[in-house]
Amino acid sequence: MFTLATLDTSPPESLKSQVLQMVVDYFSDVSPVPLTPSNPLFQLYQYVIGYEVHLYLQAMDGASPSGARLILALDDEDPSRVLGFALYLPSADDAEACTLAYLAVQTSHRRQGIARALLRRMTEHRPHAELACAAGKVPVFEALGFRVLAAQGPHVLLNTRDHRSDGLVAVQDLAPIYQSKEVRQIHTYLVKQNGSKAMREAEKKRDRLLNQMTWQAQELVKQRVPTIH
Repeated sequence: MFTLATLDTSPPESLKSQVLQMVVDYFSDVSPVPLTPSNPLFQLYQYVIGYEVHLYLQAMDGASPSGARLILALDDEDPSRVLGFALYLPSADDAEACTLAYLAVQTSHRRQGIARALLRRMTEHRPHAELACAAGKVPVFEALGFRVLAAQGPHVLLNTRDHRSDGLVAVQDLAPIYQSKEVRQIHTYLVKQNGSKAMREAEKKRDRLLNQMTWQAQELVKQRVPTIH
């Protein structure tokens, strides 16, 4: 069994490191660009998403009222062990609204109601919840009470209600991460390791994946929301 803990400040380092490790381990599950390890860009995107979540967790100790919130599922037998987490962003000017940024559950504890419990706790605090995911994951979130609203690039936009909130959500600016010295170093290393031609092909594969995801998102929305043209 598990216990839920809701945090509005950054978690202790031991719990934070487990959350970040889950983000890295389940990159293909949680990333908006779900590259596979066979793609040479995988390591680069893996670093970026881990750093993004790190920044969200770090910002929880700031004074901003729109900072991220974290819900942890902790092992009853060992409360120092994280079994799953939900990271969501409350709307700054709509007290009922939020956007789910990341959700992950340890593979050893999936299908035990943890994801459902995490989302239920989130919507208890912020009932007008929104998320975006790949088309293939839509049935999972539909079963958890979300409904399809629209296609949004390579993702499908879902909400607990039949409309989006007018409230604003503060999202992490990824531009400084991609422009950082660390990302440039990783990219340089990957080019040396794989060659420029392989890296160009990796970028083409990424773009083809995103194009395919965009088509899938549009097709699913046509099926779920037939009135949209």
